[in-house]
Amino acid sequence: MANSDTESPEAGNESFVYRVFSELIGSPLNLVLLGICAILLYKILSGRRKVQAPPREPEIPKMKKRDFTLEQLREYDGKGKDGRLLIAVNSKVFDVTRGKRFYGPGAPYGVFAGRDASRGLATFSLSEDSIKDEYDDLSDLNTMQMDSVKEWEMQFTGKKYDYVGKLLKPGEQPQDYSDTEDEQSEEKRREDKKAD
Repeated sequence: MANSDTESPEAGNESFVYRVFSELIGSPLNLVLLGICAILLYKILSGRRKVQAPPREPEIPKMKKRDFTLEQLREYDGKGKDGRLLIAVNSKVFDVTRGKRFYGPGAPYGVFAGRDASRGLATFSLSEDSIKDEYDDLSDLNTMQMDSVKEWEMQFTGKKYDYVGKLLKPGEQPQDYSDTEDEQSEEKRREDKKAD
């Protein structure tokens, strides 16, 4: 026969839970602290559910290689229907659409979109005055400024912006880029992506 004074382990656990519960709700300060803990726990758990990747913009197809006059280059200022952005640096034209947060309309370097950015990059100027509306041979730049242009050109190549052709001098004829050359450059780009 069991002694009635001795409590079973289950009864002890129930009594402990009851004491903790009555202690929590017995004081207004404890109720406030319990409410704050519940709110914080809710915010933590609900915040984790809301984290989502931003929607990806549809990628535009890679541009076939071709050469551009200044007038043709201006069509690619990011305001066209496909939003493509081209910039010329040191007579090379790059597709910088991936970097539209830097080069797109209203962006920090947006003044260069659809233009020859060489002089502006060489002189560290983002004003419209640094961009010429006619072909700029850069012959009046000093050695340090030309070195700066070449560094920018390397950065554009290093950031893996697609080289899409060259900027034509007045009267210069565009080069005919063959389809096999485009296929080789596409294959090289895929290999570069795999290496990353």
